[in-house]
Amino acid sequence: MIRAFIDASVLFAAAKSKTGASREIIRLAIRGEIRLVTSQLVFEEARRNLLAKAPEAVAEFDSFLETVSFELVRPTRYEVEAAMEYIAAKDAPIIAAAKRAQVDFLVSLDRQHLVNVPEVEKGSGLNIILPAKLLEQIRKQVSND
Repeated sequence: MIRAFIDASVLFAAAKSKTGASREIIRLAIRGEIRLVTSQLVFEEARRNLLAKAPEAVAEFDSFLETVSFELVRPTRYEVEAAMEYIAAKDAPIIAAAKRAQVDFLVSLDRQHLVNVPEVEKGSGLNIILPAKLLEQIRKQVSND
């Protein structure tokens, strides 16, 4: 089973829209077809952003927290500091948590700082992809089984 670390941008998008790849990832996790990993920091960031930009979606977000069996991971201070060598301090805890969890993918909508940023992928060793790409990977795995 694929284990994927999702960041706050994915949770935000899933809560805000009932359609799209981010929401489908949540549906797959509810059905037990994928294992979602994240951190408490991600939950806090997603909630903060929803309250500021889409307060009507907070109830949907809370529903995810009750329904999805998230695996929570907490990076060490050392792991976060190591990640700051190749990524901005604000994103280092996300990278460090995903590395600590040893996930198959880090899923994000942040194209500016995470997705398709060669120095981050190289430094972290993570496969950082968009939600739609994760869905493609899941379909490939299902068709190969």
